Amino acid sequence: MTPTITAFAQSPDRGKALARDMRIRWALEEVGQPYTVRRISFSEMKEPGHLGRNPFGQIPTYEEGDLVLFESGAIVLHIAECHRGLLPDDAQARARAITWMFAALNTVEPPIFNRTIALVMERDKPWHEERLPILEDRVRVRLGELSGHLGDGDWLDGAFSAGDLLMVTTLRWLSASKLLGEYPNLAAYVARAEARPAFKRAFEDQLAVFHAHAGAA
Repeated sequence: MTPTITAFAQSPDRGKALARDMRIRWALEEVGQPYTVRRISFSEMKEPGHLGRNPFGQIPTYEEGDLVLFESGAIVLHIAECHRGLLPDDAQARARAITWMFAALNTVEPPIFNRTIALVMERDKPWHEERLPILEDRVRVRLGELSGHLGDGDWLDGAFSAGDLLMVTTLRWLSASKLLGEYPNLAAYVARAEARPAFKRAFEDQLAVFHAHAGAA
């Protein structure tokens, strides 16, 4: 059965693929699973139809028959468990890959997301210039730890996995800043992931939506 995911009808990041539906698109491309996309507006996200899929009124969601999921990490884990290609066969390696999925979302993402929100929502506040360096130093702590673990490796734990997929989509939120460039091995890590054919296909699919709306405007 072909799953359906939800995504923004109009890309808020102007086609940069920073929204969390990119994680789902990329995962499905990695495992060779076709999918359809339900594009919804910001107002539709808060309407009963979508709230029935995600009670918090966010994207992405995932529908496959009677199964309806929300939360990008949970959706990627479901895809990885149902299809080969995103989790190792070895039980211990599989457990480590899942650990890196949680680390991406629970340890690395929060300080990066807090910085992103500050840049978007707090730029006009009188305390913004004083607070931003504090937020960026918190990001550097996590990047330094992650860089130390990665070392000169290609991926976090051997072969590419769902842990790398979630980590890279998190690190890409720093692509417009100079922070990632302070850690050359992490910048190379992200570039290596972006060069994967599955990433490129997912990126082009979401970019096409932006161009369609931009052309119609």
